[in-house]
Amino acid sequence: MQAVLPAHAIEIGTEPLEQPLRNSVGGWPFFDDAQEWPECFCGIRMTLFFQLDLPSDLGPFGGDHLSVFHCSMHNDASEPETADGRLVPRFWDAPQPPYPRPFWRVLLQRNATLPAAEPEPSVRALPLTLRPFADTPDARGLGAQMFKVGGRPSWAQDPEYYRCSCGADLMYICQVPEQMQFAVRPGRPEQPYSISADTYWLFLGNEVYLLACPDHCDPAAAWPVNQN
Repeated sequence: MQAVLPAHAIEIGTEPLEQPLRNSVGGWPFFDDAQEWPECFCGIRMTLFFQLDLPSDLGPFGGDHLSVFHCSMHNDASEPETADGRLVPRFWDAPQPPYPRPFWRVLLQRNATLPAAEPEPSVRALPLTLRPFADTPDARGLGAQMFKVGGRPSWAQDPEYYRCSCGADLMYICQVPEQMQFAVRPGRPEQPYSISADTYWLFLGNEVYLLACPDHCDPAAAWPVNQN
């Protein structure tokens, strides 16, 4: 049984952002000095869906800057590849059939101090706020089905946990609810398999549970579990 981290609801504001903000849907991504804006295997820059500073009470992830990117042209589910009981080495860059590499990138950066010069062009930039709450488990031991960090995942299917290629057990840190829609700016390319032309989905709209390496073996050492 993994330790349960304190729960914080993620709430999306309504006033469009006009300048960089560390907690945002879309907006200006914040990066470490050595980190570049992730690109998909298809050659296009990935879309920033959301980013936020993780609260200090989130155990080994307290103070990290979480960023979730996903290709706007490759909308699919993620499938883990394991070997010897662990995710394969550099699983965040490993082939994910039928694709030569993943179409997503989850980053946990420790020194993300610099905002990008330009904002995310597709997803509408909106502020995020975090609010502590009691994620009381239900009769099955599941947490609330909502946009949150920490707490207990509300597994739609059987719980999934993985061991990082470095040997550490990945820990659950964040949940995106099923069919959560991210508003898109007018005139942007339509995402395949999305529900409408003016919204994007993460991973086909599946419920997403982000698991990350507590040892921080790499900023990209995180796995997005998809269930529905």
